[in-house]
Amino acid sequence: MPNSDLLAVSESPVKIRKRLFEAGEMKLLVLHFIAQSPKFSYDIIKDVASLVGGNYKPSTGTICPTINYLEEHHYAEVKLSVDDRKQYRITTTGLQYLEENQETVKKILDRFNTRKKIQNDEQYVDIKRAMENLKTSLRLKIQHSEITSEQVREIAEKIDQAAVNIARM
Repeated sequence: MPNSDLLAVSESPVKIRKRLFEAGEMKLLVLHFIAQSPKFSYDIIKDVASLVGGNYKPSTGTICPTINYLEEHHYAEVKLSVDDRKQYRITTTGLQYLEENQETVKKILDRFNTRKKIQNDEQYVDIKRAMENLKTSLRLKIQHSEITSEQVREIAEKIDQAAVNIARM
């Protein structure tokens, strides 16, 4: 069995995050930002980059279709500024949608605030280093070794046990 297939064999019920944003999260985040105040697309890009941290900056190819979606669903509207630039504002429908999804927005904000804290706060430098060491050792093990399904389960159990131990601290 190829190493790339070993991760797919895992019987863990834990959902593996493969992308920075899950489906619909960027739309909610953009709506959250324009609810705070009207924004130009560049301001939205800066707000998202600032929240996420870690040198991430969404492209206009990500933000513009997101804004278009929000406009098509009447969650946002565009107003031209004095210098004829598009400025996006939340609509009443958008405010209602945002309110209905406030719990999800909070989870997104909390996740990225924690991520940014670990990346930027010197107090957590040892935790960040240890997390990177774990990821690197796993990648190297999978890349350069044929590991069995049993070894995959054993590694997963050790990581799960570490998570339990940390949670109980």
